[in-house]
Amino acid sequence: MRQVVLDTETTGLDPKSGHRIIEIGCVELVNRKLTGRHYHQYINPEREVDDGAIEVHGITNEFLVDKPVFAQIADEFMTFCDGAELVIHNAPFDVGFINAELKRLANPRWQSVAAHCGVLDTLALAREKHPGQKNNLDALCKRYFVDNSQRDLHGALLDAEILADVYLIMTGGQTDLALAGSENNGEQSEDKPEQQLEVGAIRRLSADRIPLAVVRASVEEQEAHEQFLGLLEKSSGKHFW
Repeated sequence: MRQVVLDTETTGLDPKSGHRIIEIGCVELVNRKLTGRHYHQYINPEREVDDGAIEVHGITNEFLVDKPVFAQIADEFMTFCDGAELVIHNAPFDVGFINAELKRLANPRWQSVAAHCGVLDTLALAREKHPGQKNNLDALCKRYFVDNSQRDLHGALLDAEILADVYLIMTGGQTDLALAGSENNGEQSEDKPEQQLEVGAIRRLSADRIPLAVVRASVEEQEAHEQFLGLLEKSSGKHFW
């Protein structure tokens, strides 16, 4: 099973009001393991970024001036996602923005997210598992002991990497989490990371490990145990073992 954990940053909150995508970050999972492949790209939105949005992600208009427009990166981005299940926190938000960008292209090859990908909304999943609790990404990191100390501002690739950790733990505990680098703009990286993030959850033991020795009680130890149980029974009148 191939999944792509995805996040975007935008100029504002509503694509229907003309707001655009300014950053896309994706990391690839195959059979619930991070492969090290990722997609990351900043995008010139061809409009101003709202001041409120800049306070959230820190991406300024000046920074985006020389970045490619969405039409220039659409094929590369959609090819990376094509055929995968997209794992997104608050999926309607990101999918709505991507669909709005695809609609502007009027490219018959890429019509909509639903035409090429499945979608799993981790916010809906978290609300189902933890009703009545905070389920934003920071709250989930705290709940599942995922390190988000570098998340001073929102960033699409960093948030996608963090969401991958949270998703794997929330849905079953695969924790050998290899995170791809975050400075490879617009490239699909095959490089393996130098470090792995360990999270306090389920650890899978290797099938090749040396079997643990089984140490059984000796006859003398068993007799001593029976004597001790007899003493307990006399003092308490009953026991439950």
